[in-house]
Amino acid sequence: MNRVRLFSFSSLAAIVLATSVSIGSANAAFIVSPLVGGAPVGVNYANFDNLPLGPAGGMSGGINVSFVPNGQTVTGALSGQYAAPFISNSNGVPFGDNTVSGPDATQYLSTGTGTAILTLPGSMLYFGLLWGSVDTFNTLEFFNGAASVGTVTGTDVTASANGDQGINGTYYVNILSDMLFDRVVASSTSNSFEFDNVSYNTVAPPDGVPEPLSLGLLGIGLLAMGGLAKRRKAV
Repeated sequence: MNRVRLFSFSSLAAIVLATSVSIGSANAAFIVSPLVGGAPVGVNYANFDNLPLGPAGGMSGGINVSFVPNGQTVTGALSGQYAAPFISNSNGVPFGDNTVSGPDATQYLSTGTGTAILTLPGSMLYFGLLWGSVDTFNTLEFFNGAASVGTVTGTDVTASANGDQGINGTYYVNILSDMLFDRVVASSTSNSFEFDNVSYNTVAPPDGVPEPLSLGLLGIGLLAMGGLAKRRKAV
């Protein structure tokens, strides 16, 4: 028998506030759902395994990858430069990675002290990535054309963003935006922003939505309905 868990409106609103990153009135609001292990299903995937090593970039999973000035596609680890994200549980399964826990053995992207630019094949509202050794100085910036719609940083992912290279420092980060974006720029002010296994979609993942993300979506819907009801009463 399926169990239905009920939440009070105040509790649900608290969950939304806890998982939402508000970037200001003119920019997007993001729901950021970081998980250790796990990845969504039913979306578009890019694993970067076909990209050549080095700064050339290229197309992978419908995404055009480019680097400025010293990001690159890498494998393995190089002390002081980059370390592979940690594959655990099911966070690599939809991307064809080995299910054995351990450092990512396939190609992944490293920003260095520059940027990795992901140009998407259209306008999206959902973006996910396997974010390794999350640090405070890691930043994702979302663009719609030339206009920036907002940013997500390592501290938005976890309060303990300290560069842990093990299982507890890698998250599958699901990001839902209330504004369209068609380009994502990953950057870092210090070496150590590595990521792999990107997913993207025009809407929230249709299946396998992580619970914090689904609760946030439900809460936003309820909040919007409440605001609409208040405006109707005021008319």
